[in-house]
Amino acid sequence: MARILGYIAASLDGLIATEDEDLDWLLQYDDMDLGEHDYRTFLKRIHTVVMGRGTYDFIARDPSPWAYGDKRVIVVTSRPIENPKGPLEVRSDVDALIRELRRLDDGDVWMLGGGQLQMAFLERGALDEIEIYIIPEMLGGGRPLFPLTGFRASPTLISAQVIDKGCVRLHYRF
Repeated sequence: MARILGYIAASLDGLIATEDEDLDWLLQYDDMDLGEHDYRTFLKRIHTVVMGRGTYDFIARDPSPWAYGDKRVIVVTSRPIENPKGPLEVRSDVDALIRELRRLDDGDVWMLGGGQLQMAFLERGALDEIEIYIIPEMLGGGRPLFPLTGFRASPTLISAQVIDKGCVRLHYRF
Protein backbone atom coordinates (compact mmCIF):
# COMPACT_ATOMS: atom_id res chain seq x y z
CA MET A 1 0.00 0.00 0.00
CA ALA A 2 1.34 3.41 -0.97
CA ARG A 3 2.03 6.01 1.68
CA ILE A 4 0.61 9.47 1.01
CA LEU A 5 3.15 12.11 2.00
CA GLY A 6 3.32 15.87 2.26
CA TYR A 7 6.53 17.83 1.66
CA ILE A 8 6.03 21.57 1.85
CA ALA A 9 7.57 24.86 2.98
CA ALA A 10 5.75 27.46 5.02
CA SER A 11 6.63 30.88 6.34
CA LEU A 12 7.08 31.42 10.05
CA ASP A 13 3.54 32.84 10.16
CA GLY A 14 2.11 29.67 8.59
CA LEU A 15 1.66 30.71 4.96
CA ILE A 16 2.64 28.89 1.77
CA ALA A 17 2.25 31.81 -0.65
CA THR A 18 1.53 35.52 -0.57
CA GLU A 19 -1.96 36.78 -1.37
CA ASP A 20 -0.95 37.21 -5.03
CA GLU A 21 0.54 33.67 -5.10
CA ASP A 22 4.11 34.96 -5.10
CA LEU A 23 6.86 32.56 -3.97
CA ASP A 24 9.84 34.92 -4.23
CA TRP A 25 10.18 34.82 -0.43
CA LEU A 26 10.80 31.06 -0.72
CA LEU A 27 12.95 31.08 -3.85
CA GLN A 28 15.68 33.04 -2.05
CA TYR A 29 16.26 29.82 -0.05
CA ASP A 30 16.74 27.61 -3.14
CA ASP A 31 20.45 27.14 -2.41
CA MET A 32 19.75 25.91 1.12
CA ASP A 33 21.55 22.70 2.11
CA LEU A 34 18.89 20.17 3.12
CA GLY A 35 21.29 17.22 3.12
CA GLU A 36 19.43 13.89 3.15
CA HIS A 37 16.11 15.79 3.13
CA ASP A 38 16.75 17.49 -0.21
CA TYR A 39 13.77 17.78 -2.56
CA ARG A 40 15.53 15.72 -5.26
CA THR A 41 16.15 12.89 -2.78
CA PHE A 42 12.53 13.00 -1.63
CA LEU A 43 11.28 12.95 -5.23
CA LYS A 44 13.24 9.77 -6.04
CA ARG A 45 10.97 7.68 -3.81
CA ILE A 46 7.78 9.21 -5.22
CA HIS A 47 5.91 7.49 -8.04
CA THR A 48 2.68 9.51 -8.05
CA VAL A 49 2.24 13.26 -7.58
CA VAL A 50 -1.18 14.60 -6.62
CA MET A 51 -2.01 18.30 -6.76
CA GLY A 52 -5.05 20.54 -6.77
CA ARG A 53 -6.06 22.75 -9.67
CA GLY A 54 -4.62 25.91 -8.11
CA THR A 55 -1.20 24.29 -7.71
CA TYR A 56 -1.34 22.91 -11.25
CA ASP A 57 -2.30 26.32 -12.69
CA PHE A 58 0.60 27.94 -10.79
CA ILE A 59 3.05 25.34 -12.17
CA ALA A 60 1.59 25.61 -15.68
CA ARG A 61 2.17 29.40 -15.71
CA ASP A 62 5.85 28.95 -14.87
CA PRO A 63 8.00 28.92 -18.02
CA SER A 64 10.22 26.15 -16.60
CA PRO A 65 9.96 22.71 -18.20
CA TRP A 66 7.59 20.12 -16.68
CA ALA A 67 9.41 18.84 -13.60
CA TYR A 68 7.67 15.49 -13.15
CA GLY A 69 8.89 13.63 -16.25
CA ASP A 70 8.51 9.95 -15.33
CA LYS A 71 6.07 10.48 -12.44
CA ARG A 72 2.38 9.79 -12.65
CA VAL A 73 0.68 13.16 -12.06
CA ILE A 74 -2.93 13.51 -10.98
CA VAL A 75 -4.67 16.89 -10.80
CA VAL A 76 -7.81 17.10 -8.68
CA THR A 77 -10.26 19.40 -10.44
CA SER A 78 -13.78 19.51 -11.76
CA ARG A 79 -12.77 21.65 -14.74
CA PRO A 80 -11.10 20.29 -17.89
CA ILE A 81 -7.46 21.15 -18.49
CA GLU A 82 -6.86 22.40 -22.01
CA ASN A 83 -3.36 21.79 -23.40
CA PRO A 84 -1.76 20.37 -20.25
CA LYS A 85 1.82 21.37 -19.57
CA GLY A 86 2.88 17.76 -19.04
CA PRO A 87 1.41 14.28 -19.00
CA LEU A 88 -1.27 14.10 -16.33
CA GLU A 89 -4.54 12.55 -15.27
CA VAL A 90 -7.57 14.36 -13.88
CA ARG A 91 -9.80 13.28 -11.00
CA SER A 92 -12.72 15.10 -9.42
CA ASP A 93 -13.82 12.68 -6.67
CA VAL A 94 -11.42 12.91 -3.71
CA ASP A 95 -12.84 9.84 -1.95
CA ALA A 96 -12.49 7.66 -5.06
CA LEU A 97 -8.98 9.02 -5.62
CA ILE A 98 -7.92 8.13 -2.08
CA ARG A 99 -9.18 4.56 -2.58
CA GLU A 100 -7.26 4.39 -5.87
CA LEU A 101 -4.06 5.72 -4.29
CA ARG A 102 -4.28 3.29 -1.38
CA ARG A 103 -4.29 0.37 -3.82
CA LEU A 104 -0.99 1.47 -5.41
CA ASP A 105 2.08 -0.58 -4.60
CA ASP A 106 4.68 1.01 -6.88
CA GLY A 107 5.97 3.82 -4.65
CA ASP A 108 4.87 6.65 -2.43
CA VAL A 109 2.43 9.42 -3.31
CA TRP A 110 3.32 13.09 -2.87
CA MET A 111 0.52 15.48 -1.99
CA LEU A 112 2.08 18.52 -3.69
CA GLY A 113 1.34 22.02 -2.45
CA GLY A 114 -2.05 23.47 -1.80
CA GLY A 115 -3.32 23.48 1.75
CA GLN A 116 -6.91 23.03 0.60
CA LEU A 117 -6.36 19.59 -0.96
CA GLN A 118 -4.02 18.54 1.85
CA MET A 119 -6.79 19.44 4.30
CA ALA A 120 -9.31 17.36 2.33
CA PHE A 121 -6.95 14.38 2.63
CA LEU A 122 -6.33 15.07 6.34
CA GLU A 123 -10.06 15.24 7.05
CA ARG A 124 -10.41 11.79 5.48
CA GLY A 125 -7.46 10.32 7.38
CA ALA A 126 -5.50 9.94 4.14
CA LEU A 127 -2.31 11.95 4.72
CA ASP A 128 0.17 9.60 6.40
CA GLU A 129 3.14 11.89 7.01
CA ILE A 130 4.18 15.45 6.30
CA GLU A 131 7.53 17.23 6.22
CA ILE A 132 7.12 20.95 6.83
CA TYR A 133 10.06 23.27 6.25
CA ILE A 134 9.59 26.44 8.29
CA ILE A 135 11.27 29.35 6.53
CA PRO A 136 12.25 32.36 8.71
CA GLU A 137 10.10 34.84 6.81
CA MET A 138 6.91 36.62 7.93
CA LEU A 139 4.53 37.25 5.02
CA GLY A 140 1.74 38.99 6.93
CA GLY A 141 -1.00 37.60 4.68
CA GLY A 142 -1.57 35.01 2.00
CA ARG A 143 -2.46 31.36 1.60
CA PRO A 144 -2.35 29.32 4.82
CA LEU A 145 -0.53 26.02 5.13
CA PHE A 146 -3.78 24.49 6.42
CA PRO A 147 -7.10 26.29 5.88
CA LEU A 148 -9.14 26.64 9.06
CA THR A 149 -11.97 24.13 8.55
CA GLY A 150 -12.62 23.03 12.12
CA PHE A 151 -10.60 19.83 11.62
CA ARG A 152 -8.59 18.80 14.67
CA ALA A 153 -5.72 16.30 14.91
CA SER A 154 -2.78 15.48 17.14
CA PRO A 155 -0.04 14.24 14.84
CA THR A 156 3.02 12.47 16.22
CA LEU A 157 6.33 14.30 15.85
CA ILE A 158 8.84 12.01 14.15
CA SER A 159 11.68 14.53 14.13
CA ALA A 160 12.53 18.21 14.30
CA GLN A 161 15.81 19.71 13.25
CA VAL A 162 17.45 23.01 12.51
CA ILE A 163 18.76 23.11 8.96
CA ASP A 164 20.55 25.68 6.83
CA LYS A 165 19.79 29.45 6.91
CA GLY A 166 17.73 29.35 10.10
CA CYS A 167 15.12 27.01 8.68
CA VAL A 168 13.53 24.20 10.69
CA ARG A 169 12.34 20.83 9.38
CA LEU A 170 9.35 19.27 11.14
CA HIS A 171 8.33 15.70 10.29
CA TYR A 172 4.95 14.44 11.55
CA ARG A 173 2.95 11.22 11.25
CA PHE A 174 -0.85 11.31 11.29
